[in-house]
Amino acid sequence: MKIEHFAINVEDPIGMVQWYTKHLGLKVVSQRMEAPFTAFLADDSGRVMVEIYKNPADEIPPYRTMNPLLLHLAFVSESPDVDKDNLLEAGATLVAEDRLEDGSHLVMMRDPWGLAIQFCKRAKAMLLDKEPG
Repeated sequence: MKIEHFAINVEDPIGMVQWYTKHLGLKVVSQRMEAPFTAFLADDSGRVMVEIYKNPADEIPPYRTMNPLLLHLAFVSESPDVDKDNLLEAGATLVAEDRLEDGSHLVMMRDPWGLAIQFCKRAKAMLLDKEPG
């Protein structure tokens, strides 16, 4: 099995799509401009998507007050310090920064809507850059 997408119900899907494409480099694969404003955003591998929407069939989680360890969206980062500084200027907030004994560097932030996002520079990559074979 491969993961196709991870869906999140949010308060401002149109604003989040604009912010995530501008500041995180995600690409819009599909977007509806009417309720529930569903958008699929792909990472630069083109293999994983995040679905963002505002669906009144269920509540929007209180992202701003949730512990980031409960839910966060993590990105591979070659330069967590640079990404951190860029996103602070773009309206994100810093939650925590960790440098692990193995040399990994993790930066936890919140986007302007409170959703936790993390930047990971692993000492040893955990995923393959391309499919084997």
